Amino acid sequence: MIVDVHSHYVPRGWPDLGWPEAPRLRVESVREAVIMMGDREFRRIQDDCWDPGRRLASMDADGVDAQIVSPTPVFFGYDRPAKQAAGICEVFNDLALDICADKRLVPFCQVPLQDPDLACAELDRALAAGHAGVEIGNHVGDQDLDAEGIVQFLQHCAQVGAPVFVHPWDMPEGPRLDRWMARWLVGMPAETHLSILAMILGGVFDRLPDTLRICFAHGGGSFAFWLGRFENAWHRRSDVIGVSEFPPSHYLDRFSVDSVVFDERALRLLVDTMGEDRVMLGSDFPYPLGESPVGSLIREAEFLSGTARAKLLGGNAQRFLGQAWNPPKSGTEG
Repeated sequence: MIVDVHSHYVPRGWPDLGWPEAPRLRVESVREAVIMMGDREFRRIQDDCWDPGRRLASMDADGVDAQIVSPTPVFFGYDRPAKQAAGICEVFNDLALDICADKRLVPFCQVPLQDPDLACAELDRALAAGHAGVEIGNHVGDQDLDAEGIVQFLQHCAQVGAPVFVHPWDMPEGPRLDRWMARWLVGMPAETHLSILAMILGGVFDRLPDTLRICFAHGGGSFAFWLGRFENAWHRRSDVIGVSEFPPSHYLDRFSVDSVVFDERALRLLVDTMGEDRVMLGSDFPYPLGESPVGSLIREAEFLSGTARAKLLGGNAQRFLGQAWNPPKSGTEG
């Protein structure tokens, strides 16, 4: 069973939300559209964002049996009033179920994370409707994942058994980051490993049950590379480094990361650091910076044993999804 834990969708029927800078779709043809932020083009997309037939055909071509399908983060609505954001999530999540009618496509919902009570309510509604988990952004404004309301939501995810996929979003802008796609090449990795630090050094893992299943996108950013630096700082400057009960390396079995790192040396570091049970195939399909063919890095990595390769390609993802997902029969060989 080959499972891709990191892909995104955009519903073609996304409505006009009614405020000037609201994300909207400018449909240009049957197969093409543009995500607009007000009058500004954000990203050109094609029908593999919303057409399940096209998505399944791409999966077949790459030998992928199942795919977790998560929202595109620009639609989160974290900057809106909470009740309005809850309405956005409800519409978006219901449209996702149309895209994911085939059980090979596993829908993850979004929630109004700025309000923990509304976020818990929408998660419960979405799970009851057919979603298998939830995607959240790595921060809400200036609040990281150790903010009290977000911890409350994560506790609820653990209680109801919902897997959580954390995706970076809303990266800083400025003259130094607005060229060369630096917001994606530098900002996304930095945001991702900052959110892991927030959960470790902010003491979140000490407060959450170990039943929480949580995965960080993009290989966890630069976390694996700089773990030694974080460890050194925790021991040498414990007076200023966080409130965690244990050093950062103690928490490596509390979260997972995807494999979107594009280089065998980076994948080896991830597996060496996190362990072969904590890395899962991810592609970032269908966006241009994603892996194609999906799974090629893991399939071709010479250092992986057959057992480890099977775990990364799908075994770990099946454990991450848990009982909420009824997997299809595998039609491919790993």
